[in-house]
Amino acid sequence: MAGPYGRKRGRERPKSEEKNVKSKQFKKKNGRMEHKFACSPSPSSSSEISSEEEEPTRSVASEELVVHRESSTYDNLLKTLGKGSGSFANFYKNRQRDEAGISNSDEDGTAEVKEESEKGSDSESDQSDSMEADVQEPTQPNSMEEDEEDQEDDDDLEVNGQTDIDSSVVSSSFNLHLGHTLSTDEVAGLTKKQWKYKWKVPAVGSSTAKWIGTGECLQEEVDDSSCYGLKPKLFKHWLDLYETSGGNDFHSSRQRLFFTLCTNYRDIIHCNKKPFYLKGGQEEDSSIMDSYIMHAVNHVFKTRDFVTKNEAKLAKHPENVREEIVNSEKYLDHGFTRPKVLIVLPYASIALRLVKRLITLTPSSHKVNVEYTDRFLNEFDTAENDVSEDVQDGESLKIRKSSKPSDYEALFGGINNDLFMLGIKFTRRSIKLYSDFYSSDIIVASPLGLVNKIEAAQINKEKDVDYLSSIEVLIVDHADVIYMQNWAHLNTVVEKLNQIPAKQHGTDVMRIRKWYLDGYAKFYRQTILLGAFPNPEINSLFNQFCVNYQGKVKSVTEYKGVLPKVLLQVRQLYERFDVTSIAEAADARFDYFTKKVFPKIKDSLQGGTMLFISSYFEYVRVRNFMHSQNASFCTISEYTKQSDISRARIWFFEGKQKIMLYTERAHFYHRYKIRGIKNLIIYSLPERKEFYPELVNMIEESDNRNCTVLFSRLDQLRLERIIGSTSTKRLTSSEKNLFVFC
Repeated sequence: MAGPYGRKRGRERPKSEEKNVKSKQFKKKNGRMEHKFACSPSPSSSSEISSEEEEPTRSVASEELVVHRESSTYDNLLKTLGKGSGSFANFYKNRQRDEAGISNSDEDGTAEVKEESEKGSDSESDQSDSMEADVQEPTQPNSMEEDEEDQEDDDDLEVNGQTDIDSSVVSSSFNLHLGHTLSTDEVAGLTKKQWKYKWKVPAVGSSTAKWIGTGECLQEEVDDSSCYGLKPKLFKHWLDLYETSGGNDFHSSRQRLFFTLCTNYRDIIHCNKKPFYLKGGQEEDSSIMDSYIMHAVNHVFKTRDFVTKNEAKLAKHPENVREEIVNSEKYLDHGFTRPKVLIVLPYASIALRLVKRLITLTPSSHKVNVEYTDRFLNEFDTAENDVSEDVQDGESLKIRKSSKPSDYEALFGGINNDLFMLGIKFTRRSIKLYSDFYSSDIIVASPLGLVNKIEAAQINKEKDVDYLSSIEVLIVDHADVIYMQNWAHLNTVVEKLNQIPAKQHGTDVMRIRKWYLDGYAKFYRQTILLGAFPNPEINSLFNQFCVNYQGKVKSVTEYKGVLPKVLLQVRQLYERFDVTSIAEAADARFDYFTKKVFPKIKDSLQGGTMLFISSYFEYVRVRNFMHSQNASFCTISEYTKQSDISRARIWFFEGKQKIMLYTERAHFYHRYKIRGIKNLIIYSLPERKEFYPELVNMIEESDNRNCTVLFSRLDQLRLERIIGSTSTKRLTSSEKNLFVFC
């Protein structure tokens, strides 16, 4: 697409000696600039050295040197496009003639390159167009004043009669991050995926938490006069909302502190966040959500401004457009596609909270019109009452309030749809929901929704998910809930990010950043991983798929445990089995159960034994073992039919079946209160710490109420959430294998 400049790219470049001299001087000048800004890269000196700079300088003008240069990814892309017809084919031929020193006059006639018209607004260059040319909107009384404010915020400064980017913008973390050029050694180091956390700082507002990170320690002191890296209008609007809600010290607020952490563009894992659905978690969860929303919107707006400014500069000298783009890296401001932020959430009800807050946090001048809000509310919102009425036989029957825990109602009280995708597009004066993914700035989706698109593209070659190729900020919120759905889906999505697309999608290839073309986009992507608890699967994704060159930051917490929430007098016996490696952990646990635990409950005449199992795969293994032993048992898993669940609960309560197998996901999705439990055996500890006291408190009154827990040293993360960090160290380091909590 390339806007109004496509016609200029086909013009020939004169090959005079004067031009060659200027070209050499330009290369030398660029070399000095590259060295000067090695520590603080800027858009004018960043990205990798251009293909022309990689060629050896000709020492003597009269001598002809034949230099072999390997084709870069950029050249290969142009070559592929050159095989087709149209503007890029002609451009590629002209490029080859220029490199060979052949003038267009040597051939028959000259060819004027014409840009093909693209349908839709798929390309990144359309950002500037879409921000300027909106749908006709009603004139506002302060529209002229707002335009002037936008001009003040976005226009360049005049320095010595020449236009240049504002120095505050050049030195912003946005430009420093995307403008950095990775060396070969840096790429090799990142590929090893070996991370050393060198520093730690206490977390503000918590006496038991701290932040640790790689690289240089983050500075605690931040200059509040710089709007903390936000665009001035965004900062003023956010500050007004904060003060209106009752806040009085934004600088020390949780929102500001976490936002500053995000603007450093390091990968972040914060899996000790108290979620909104737990008691007392609404404020913390909302504060962190505000922070990453503002970071995402700020990133989108700065990306748009950078492209718009370059478009304006190139428009002043259209006859030099092609030459400037080829020879200068300061105009490399595109990715393969437009979407830059991907927010992954587990349920549509959580997406509803996020999108509503995103609209609220957007300044009024940028949301004069919010398109398709009615459709969005119809699909994502619901009005469920705690007390509803059902009409049957002409009588009004009141259904009693749900007996589920409050956190269950808060999480599952809305629309529990886990299959959704939503594109959000920002224009100069409006927000468009349900925008085409290729013309969107932000994509909000569930893992299942993304995986379905990926699988559909694999089956149908006409479809693709190339809109995931240029994601620069990935935000995964409520990762603990996603783990309860299907963690493999999220792994599939992250693996698919930042791959070189198969199609052009209307992007101006002359403006694509070189690190995109070199396949280094994954090293520039920032990943923010948020959840209520860490586990090996979440840590593995963070360590293996998050390879941001800026480094990593993660939160660690000392846990107090949840044993005080056990209200009954229950003897809790913790039995440790030995494990030599992670690969043998499942077999070691199963062997210990079949040889040490199962013989006791099989020969017992007393029924009412519940066997709680965290993993579905472990559940299937134990179930098959029970069948082989002809044991009296019933099962409730996440895949059990409702009729079978009701039958199993009745049989277990009445004593017709002595043993019940119960999985963690079944409890997560239903939170059943199982009656008839006299003896609880926890085959594997639950991931969610709040489930432990719930299960133990379901044990019915008897003379000998017991709870047996099987664990190994590899269960440290789960153990410390339940019994506390101090007790966990004692249980995992002691020579004894049996421990009792009363």
